[in-house]
Amino acid sequence: MEGTAVRGRLTWQTATVGAVIYETSMVRTLSLDVPDWGGHQAGQHLDIALTAEDGYRAERSYSIASAPGEPVAITVERLDDGEVSPYLTQDVQIGDEIEVRGPIGGYFIWDPPISGDGPLLLAAGGSGVVPLRAILRHRGLVGSSVPVHLLYSVRSQAEVIYRSELDHLNQEADGVKVIYTLTRQQPPGWTGYARRVDQQMMAEVAWPVASGPLAYVCGPTNFVEAVASDLVALGYPPLRVKTERFGATGTP
Repeated sequence: MEGTAVRGRLTWQTATVGAVIYETSMVRTLSLDVPDWGGHQAGQHLDIALTAEDGYRAERSYSIASAPGEPVAITVERLDDGEVSPYLTQDVQIGDEIEVRGPIGGYFIWDPPISGDGPLLLAAGGSGVVPLRAILRHRGLVGSSVPVHLLYSVRSQAEVIYRSELDHLNQEADGVKVIYTLTRQQPPGWTGYARRVDQQMMAEVAWPVASGPLAYVCGPTNFVEAVASDLVALGYPPLRVKTERFGATGTP
C-alpha cells in the first residue's frame, strides 16, 4: 500500500483550473481540481509541468497554499524571465488543464499531533508566506489553540500576499499575531518595522526558548539563512528550526 501511495504522488496527472484569485499585481492563486488527489499536509509542495507546442517541457515546484482537506491551491509570483510563472499568472484561464505531481515533501510540514503544542514562530520572506499560510489555515480548521507569531518581511505593503486574510487573523485575537516589516517602502504613518530582519528584531518577535517553540522559515536563500542563524543564536535548537528556501527573486 505504501509503495502504491508513493507511485501515486510521483505520477503526473491532469488538473483543471477552478478559480483564479488576484493577490497582488504580480501574484495569483490558482485553485486546482485534481480528481485523483490523495490529500496533502500543510507545508508540502507539488510540481507543475507545461509542455509547449514544439514539445519543450518546463517543470517547476510550488508550495501548496491550501490546508489539508481544502481544494488544492498554489500561489504563483510572476518572474519576468520565468518559463512557467508568466503563463500561470497572466495567461491561464478557468477551465484550463495543467499537469501536476504531488504532494511532495515530509520535512517542512506541520501536523498538530506530531509537532506538539509548543508555540509556532513563522517567518516569511516575500512569497515564502505561501506554505505558512497553509499552516495557518490548517490550524484554524482543526481548531488548534497553539499560539502563533508570523513575521512577514516584504518590500512594500502593496506586495503583501494574502493581506486581507492575514489582517483578519491578526484582528481576531485568536492567538495569531502578524508582524510586518516593510523593507523598502512604507505608507504614511507606518509605525511597524521598516528594515530587513535582524537578530534584534528576532529577539523581539520570537517566542522565549523556554516555551518550546517550533519555527518555520521560508523565503529566498539569504533570508532563510539569516533568520535561521539568528534563531539558533537566540538559543533555538537547530532541529526546532525548519527551513525551506528558493532561489533569490529579489531581497524582501
